[in-house]
Amino acid sequence: MSDIHGHHHEHHHGDGNGSYMGHEHHHEHHNEHHHHEHHHHHEEEGGVKGTIVKIAVAAVLLVAARLVEEFTSLSQWQLLLVYLVPYFIVGWETLHEAAEGLARGEALDEHFLMSIATLGALTIGFLPGAEPQLAEAVFVMLFYQVGELFEGIAEGKSRRSIAHLTALRPDIAHLVQEGKVEDVRPEKVVVGDIIQVRPGERIPLDGTVTEGDSSLDTAALTGESLPRGIHPGEEVFSGCINLSGVLHIKVSKPFGASTVMKILDLVEHAAAGKSQSERFITRFARIYTPAVVVAALLLVLIPVFLGESLAVWGYRALLFLVVSCPCALVISVPLAFFGGIGGASRKGILVKGGNWLEVLARTGTVVFDKTGTLTQGVFEVTAVHPEKIDGQELLHLAAHVERYSAHPIAVSLKNAYPGEQDGCLVSQVEDLAGQGVRAQVNGQTVCVGNTRLMDSIGAAWLPCEKSGTIVHVAIDGLYAGHIVISDRIKDDAAQAIEGLRKAGIQHTVMLTGDNEQTARSVAETLGLNEFHAGLLPADKVHLLEKLVRKEKGRRAVAFVGDGINDAPVLARADLGIAMGGLGQDAAIEAADVVLMDDRPSKIVTAIRLARRTLRIARENTVFAIGVKLAVLVLALLGLASMAMAVFADVGVTVLAVLNSMRCLRK
Repeated sequence: MSDIHGHHHEHHHGDGNGSYMGHEHHHEHHNEHHHHEHHHHHEEEGGVKGTIVKIAVAAVLLVAARLVEEFTSLSQWQLLLVYLVPYFIVGWETLHEAAEGLARGEALDEHFLMSIATLGALTIGFLPGAEPQLAEAVFVMLFYQVGELFEGIAEGKSRRSIAHLTALRPDIAHLVQEGKVEDVRPEKVVVGDIIQVRPGERIPLDGTVTEGDSSLDTAALTGESLPRGIHPGEEVFSGCINLSGVLHIKVSKPFGASTVMKILDLVEHAAAGKSQSERFITRFARIYTPAVVVAALLLVLIPVFLGESLAVWGYRALLFLVVSCPCALVISVPLAFFGGIGGASRKGILVKGGNWLEVLARTGTVVFDKTGTLTQGVFEVTAVHPEKIDGQELLHLAAHVERYSAHPIAVSLKNAYPGEQDGCLVSQVEDLAGQGVRAQVNGQTVCVGNTRLMDSIGAAWLPCEKSGTIVHVAIDGLYAGHIVISDRIKDDAAQAIEGLRKAGIQHTVMLTGDNEQTARSVAETLGLNEFHAGLLPADKVHLLEKLVRKEKGRRAVAFVGDGINDAPVLARADLGIAMGGLGQDAAIEAADVVLMDDRPSKIVTAIRLARRTLRIARENTVFAIGVKLAVLVLALLGLASMAMAVFADVGVTVLAVLNSMRCLRK
């Protein structure tokens, strides 16, 4: 446990918001069981090592005490004093916690159970006819600490797995002012300042490159291993590592709003979204512990009233207390979810809480937006079909007419014909809303646009069998051919749909504002179950609600979008998954799961991870409750020993914690 504090301080950069999940988890457990509240306050510094030393010393002293008992004839009282030395060394914190709990009037947690059980075992030997249980009492306490130690190590590991993101927090920025470079804290830099980033350094703030060429490693944000080339005029995001050249960057967002801070913020709050399993366990512990104490009291009192031996039933009641300690559940289930969130963040998938892992695991329908999600959202010329003039000339004229437009289609025409400065005279450019553009190129009237424009000037256009946006061109009223512009499907889109099918998700739907023909072509290429074309954002919400109703809450409906205009749909779905592709704030805000690189196949990874996390949490619950019930029955029948009781508590906890650690596996 002390590990928590270790990390808590380690990542505190002193500015109040740097402490990575430290408090968060801390308080989260606070309500759960003061279990982790002041735990091991005294050995925050020594951390895990301190606990190990303490356990070792107590173990040696326990063996020594056992030898003293064997080879000397000390009285019961003297032996008690000998055994109290190792008992206090190893049990002091637990007793301290239990006493504090009592003082606060919130007595019934596992510290309390452990303290009563061990103090009872130390004193039971004074009852007539009872066997002394001194060594056993120390052993229970010792083993309890071993369990706590394992838990501390495991928490540290899953915290580190999430905390690798905190390495993203840059500590300084090199501010360029009047030719001098000075190092300042990133919070001090204002929008419009120029900062310098040297090779091997992390970019501290979002901005635009003003000078320098380099390549960036975006792996920490996107999980994507290939470096991205970067040149002046391009946007860069905080958190990426500059690999080769020196860059000068004009800052576009203050530190608090930068990509890195947004991501850290998301992960900081991930622990707050409790899953149902976790909430169930918390409630369970709250009712369960008092019930156990009452049951143990009845165990002693009823037989004694019936004239049974207090010694025998007192011992059974003690075993009962040790066995029924709920640590295994209280620790391992939240730990599984914590580990699941950590494991996902390593793969560039940010899950905003354990509750969303649960929804991911029961997803039955995945709805995709088309542009920017299944396709690149980058338009390019894919075919040129000229009539009466050659293809190059057709592109040439179209690019000239579209010269002043910033529309994606105009941009793709200009990219296809880059030789813009070729001395052609372009004049009288007019935009015809909903139809296209008309201009004079070297004295000829050139019209570039859709079929409505061709009809209005009487040019006999020809249809095209290819899917995409068809741009028709006419010269002086005569049809000159058309150009096909389409959006590239992402490389791994087909693989994503196939992966979902293999994972048992049969229903995949695509929603798009694009025309029917383009939509059909994409849906057929990818093998989607259904698609809806020509939708406005409001229609998307409407269709999504229909799908959610159809599932009637049995299985979840997930919507995957790239977020610019998808925020309302993301918010309406049972689970909103955003293509976070760096820098799209609206989507990252509205979504429940963010894929940091824009690869749809990551959805399959996320669903598999979520299912595994839930399976592990379920295994822990069944296993812990099963073993405890078995040993309780044996204890009541008088067949259980203290060693069995200790296994049923601490052994089970250690196994459950180890099982939860599987969530972190690659």
